[in-house]
Amino acid sequence: MKRSLRISLASLGAALGLIAGPAIAQEPPPAPDRPLPDAAQEARAQDLFDGIRCVVCQHEAIADSPAGIAADMRQLVREQVAAGRSDQQIEQDLVRRYGDFVLFQPPVRAATWLLWFGPVALMIAVGAGLLLMMRRRRIEAAPLSPDEEARLAVIVAEVDLRPDPDAKRSDH
Repeated sequence: MKRSLRISLASLGAALGLIAGPAIAQEPPPAPDRPLPDAAQEARAQDLFDGIRCVVCQHEAIADSPAGIAADMRQLVREQVAAGRSDQQIEQDLVRRYGDFVLFQPPVRAATWLLWFGPVALMIAVGAGLLLMMRRRRIEAAPLSPDEEARLAVIVAEVDLRPDPDAKRSDH
């Protein structure tokens, strides 16, 4: 009896651990944003937020992302704006930390050519492939020679044509 009770309690503890584990492992909510006291600097920071990609969400700007790292990145941008750094310096610092991917419009250079020109090249390749397929389908059959027409006439004359049993007369 005691053994089955211990097994039951152990099973219950394991089940609770499995249920509570994901809840405990969640990231704590980020600290609320503290806007800059200077309205012009805050507006500049907000403009920068829209061009910077959240490295967790990847499809959202840090202005819209609820992720903790996005809040950290917003704070970092605000600190750099307050320190008097230019927009380009701030973006370069973020690229140094997170790579070109952090910018929604990464710079055009050899490492990002595929990103910039890949979709256009893919569209051209698909268009060329479709064009080639359409040209191949336009091949028309050559007209029959007089010998082929004569053989066809013989074949048609020899075939016993039976009316379709399901066909109905159209002149009732």
